[in-house]
Amino acid sequence: MSKKALIAKAAAAPRRRRLSPEDRRREILQAATIFFSEEGFNGGTRELAQKIGVTQPLLYRYFPSKDQLIKEVYRTVYLERWDAGWDRLLTDRTQPIRQRFEEFYRAYTDVIFTREWMRIYLFSGLKGLDINRWYLDIVQKKILARIIQEYRHEAGLPPQKKASAVELELAWAFHSGIFYYGMRKLIYEAPVLEDKNQVISVTLNVFLLGIGRLFGTDPGGARSTERPSLAAPPPARKKRSRP
Repeated sequence: MSKKALIAKAAAAPRRRRLSPEDRRREILQAATIFFSEEGFNGGTRELAQKIGVTQPLLYRYFPSKDQLIKEVYRTVYLERWDAGWDRLLTDRTQPIRQRFEEFYRAYTDVIFTREWMRIYLFSGLKGLDINRWYLDIVQKKILARIIQEYRHEAGLPPQKKASAVELELAWAFHSGIFYYGMRKLIYEAPVLEDKNQVISVTLNVFLLGIGRLFGTDPGGARSTERPSLAAPPPARKKRSRP
């Protein structure tokens, strides 16, 4: 190809939009989040740079290492999406405990029930990265320990500095049931009950009844005004004729 033709081709090619350093960094981070959610953390920075349309040296100018990039993905996907209002909601004792828990899980699942969020969580676990351990620590401290603390207060039980292992396992079973519902729907694409709020309500019923049985208490919050049912009604019993 002649020099004149090369110049004409370059002139005809679409020019890449110039971005400010802040916008470029944000663009790389958003692309990396999608990239890692689809390819996992084994994907290389060279391939990532190609997908974004930048050079690898430019990528490293904004993120000096792949580990630093992964940490930033974790911060934006997990930490920045945590709503500070959830902390106040879970501990707002002016509201009934059941109402607080249900409202929190409806809002919380609206944030985490995305394919991107779930896939990054799974990939980081399989890779043995710290992301999972960091996030599990947040869940236990900010959600589960508070749920136990608030239940004990509602039930008139003495406060404690730290939830017991049994209490935490029960809270984990409740939390994981809701979490795995999202996993089945978004990752495995299995048929599920489409009414997410109904699933949360029923799962919460089971948890409150279970923890009440564990402590021998009844905080009066296990009943739902919706009274949802996931089970089919039992078959009608046939009348037996008298002999």
